Amino acid sequence: MLLTTSRRPTGRMRAFCRDLANSIPDVVRVNRGKMSLDGVAEKAIELEADRVVVVDRWHGGPGKINLFQVSSTGLKPVPPLMLISGIRLRREFEEGTRRVRSSAITLEPDDSAELTRVAGHLSKYFGLHVLSLDDASENHRASMHFSFDSSMHIQVTFMLLGRMVEIGPRVTLSKLIWEVPS
Repeated sequence: MLLTTSRRPTGRMRAFCRDLANSIPDVVRVNRGKMSLDGVAEKAIELEADRVVVVDRWHGGPGKINLFQVSSTGLKPVPPLMLISGIRLRREFEEGTRRVRSSAITLEPDDSAELTRVAGHLSKYFGLHVLSLDDASENHRASMHFSFDSSMHIQVTFMLLGRMVEIGPRVTLSKLIWEVPS
């Protein structure tokens, strides 16, 4: 999987992408520079990546996360399009970890249809299993954890299992768009 930013990223966007690349297995981060989306697709094919994640800028920071499937005709959008209301970088957490990659997806609460839907889609996209916290703790070191914040926005964070410590990055999503234009 290839991970990149929109053109002219800020330092915070680059740090966020670096954190994501250090948190999700099998991700290669590429500086985009002046590459068009077609250029990104070509780079993905060159790296033998079948999926692309693009973090877009909004008001100087990360504003949305676009998921794409690489095809012979270019990049095809994959739902959901995730609009970001806030991020917290790994360096902003107490627990100082460097490169711990999550190998499972966990949810809290387990009975939320919205969390189950987004976790299911991202599970397929990233190739990670959705597990209960207990099952994930037994076999994995870290997880991509989905929950709600106090404003009932979806929050995606990376947790060190066993001690249940948040290691970051944390992404708060303001909206999920399931109908993405092709």
